[in-house]
Amino acid sequence: MKDYHREVIHGSTFGVEKAYSGRNFHFLEERDEGILSERILSLSRSNKLRSLFELYASMEKSGLRPNLHACNSLISCLVRNGLLDDALRVFERMKKEEMASGHTYSLILKAIANERGCISALEMFEELEREEKLSHSCDIILYNTMITICGKMKHWQKVEQLWRRLKKDGCKETRVTYNLLVSAFVQCDQTELALDAAFEMVQSGWELKEDILKGIISCCAKDGKWILVLKFFNQMLNAGLKPNSVTYNAVINCLGKAGEVDLAFKVYDHLKSSGQKDDSYTWNALLTALYRVKRYGDALQLFERIRKDYAAEMSPHLYNMALRSCQKLGRWERALQLLWQMERLVMAPSTTSYNFAIGAGERARKPEIALQVYQHMMHRKCMPDTFTYASLIRACIAGSLWSKAEEILNCVGPNASLYNLVIQAFCSQGKIISAKRLYMKMRSHGLHPDGKTRALMLQHLPEDSLKRSVSSRFLASGETAPYQIPDFHRQMGLYRSQLQP
Repeated sequence: MKDYHREVIHGSTFGVEKAYSGRNFHFLEERDEGILSERILSLSRSNKLRSLFELYASMEKSGLRPNLHACNSLISCLVRNGLLDDALRVFERMKKEEMASGHTYSLILKAIANERGCISALEMFEELEREEKLSHSCDIILYNTMITICGKMKHWQKVEQLWRRLKKDGCKETRVTYNLLVSAFVQCDQTELALDAAFEMVQSGWELKEDILKGIISCCAKDGKWILVLKFFNQMLNAGLKPNSVTYNAVINCLGKAGEVDLAFKVYDHLKSSGQKDDSYTWNALLTALYRVKRYGDALQLFERIRKDYAAEMSPHLYNMALRSCQKLGRWERALQLLWQMERLVMAPSTTSYNFAIGAGERARKPEIALQVYQHMMHRKCMPDTFTYASLIRACIAGSLWSKAEEILNCVGPNASLYNLVIQAFCSQGKIISAKRLYMKMRSHGLHPDGKTRALMLQHLPEDSLKRSVSSRFLASGETAPYQIPDFHRQMGLYRSQLQP
């Protein structure tokens, strides 16, 4: 038996149980249940708890029963005054006498959810379902209550189940029901279900209000459904509703990710004309949109306009977007200026920021610039990552600084990705001896080459070296290859035949 049942039996501080004492029980001259029920209604509304308890207990002792409306009002009064245990005691009696209605269940479940949490309310509802107590009592109010509770728990599967069940029971959804359904599905990022509920709401003759439209736009934007986003956004505007900055940003971001840059800027123009304020999220969405369609120069121009107009609101994310565009264009001078501006504004460039500047030097085939940025990065105690070293090595290889590339490789701990990068670059430039040496060193560290590195080494290493390398790979991994090792020469011939053009 659940906790709330035990509390009904044992836990009352001031309530029905005390009303049974001799001094609280009264002989009722009035025997009309309707009149007595009206008195309970009046006492409940005025929160006269002692008189209310005494009258209810006296009726119960006399074998009289308040009507459903009076009992529901009594429960509501008890819940309102924080006497949940007493409310549950009344509820148990109503349930025993098969008086409880959908409204009764709704009152109790709401109270349980508020006092003991949504999980307790859901457990109670599920137990009532198993006891088949709800078969004739479920109305749309009860369904709305449970949809609200499950929505707060983000239990969208249960919300969907309740939706299907209310249809099966013949309950007609109200505007409140649809609002609760859409809200619950939006909060759980269930776009398809949210759209189903919204479309059904429209088919039932209800208009989508502002909050519902904003929620659906946000949900569709997360899923990248830009056509639907634009449709609901236009519906808001046509209805005379005013989207807030969050909605504008969601639409702009979604259109930008879809590559619809012109539409994104049209929405941005509408934002400006509507009186809403653009912010760093808006600018980041626009810069990202331009970057995605490879309009790197336009992204840098937009960044400059933003920086001049809103210098105090600049963020590291905006600078990083500009640095990414510099990297793609090889604009290393501009990248260095942006780094300097970030440091001057006490923004503390991150490893990612420095990586973009190093990448700009790599793109421009300026290894000395990339190395200078790296040295400055180390001086500021900003720790490099694998992407930093990979970009440095590529820059050195592009500038034919082979020894420097190998020096950087040796400074870093054993890293398979970097070894693969250097070996493949050496092979592409015909530096086979150096590539072989690095390959052997890589294997000595227990690192595994990727497919391209293995294919290159198959072309250039002697067969006995390859045999030892392959054998060591099996031994290191604990694998056995009885059919491969004895037939090694035939397998090497097969590999060579596959590699030949």
